[in-house]
Amino acid sequence: MAKPVVPEEKRRRRRPTKGGVVLSERTIVETALRLLREHGSTGLSARRLGLALDCDPSTLYRYFRGMDELTLAIGDALIGEALRGWRPAGEWRPDLHAIGLRIHAAYVAHPQAAQLTASRVTGRANELAVDEAVLEVLRTAGFPLPETVRIYHAFIDQTLAFAALDAASLALPRAAQRADDAMWRSTYARLPAETHPRIAEAAPLLASRMVTSAYPTALEMLLDSAEQTLARVRA
Repeated sequence: MAKPVVPEEKRRRRRPTKGGVVLSERTIVETALRLLREHGSTGLSARRLGLALDCDPSTLYRYFRGMDELTLAIGDALIGEALRGWRPAGEWRPDLHAIGLRIHAAYVAHPQAAQLTASRVTGRANELAVDEAVLEVLRTAGFPLPETVRIYHAFIDQTLAFAALDAASLALPRAAQRADDAMWRSTYARLPAETHPRIAEAAPLLASRMVTSAYPTALEMLLDSAEQTLARVRA
């Protein structure tokens, strides 16, 4: 049975741990992000967190009902990083473009955490704020409600899907990353035109483009489609 979470004002430690750490949700999440960077997405545990924070692992359950709730808090923290400093400019396309790039960048900056959280729905404050912001941008621009929801769905899922894909690549061992990148300059670049004419003609471009994220291009394509939709609505 999950333990009841103690209200914030009652669960704060009145004194630091032996290591001088004053526990809080934020401190636990930040420590979890560091452990994920050091040990990967499978290396996060209450025991390891307790050691890092110099506290009994059971203390963590005064802040989170379990490791899954902590996972959701980590995901929400990444979204919070994306939102920090963002303000709508009042033009729907630049605003969505900025939000998308910010979310993607926040996740790939923490690839191990992104692998763990990109597919989750947190229902927490930062996620709700970004969802409200995207819907507000679209509705204010004049998109009808059904089109707003359709574009919002594609926008969010595309952003998180690319974040997860790019994070998975970045989380690979360096040797594997280099081997994958080199494949475009070795195997693909050496295929003969007689057997693979389209790959052969595209090989130089593939070698330069396929080692970078396609998210900016995909985002522009989605926004192009949304702009065409809005033009039809206004016609």
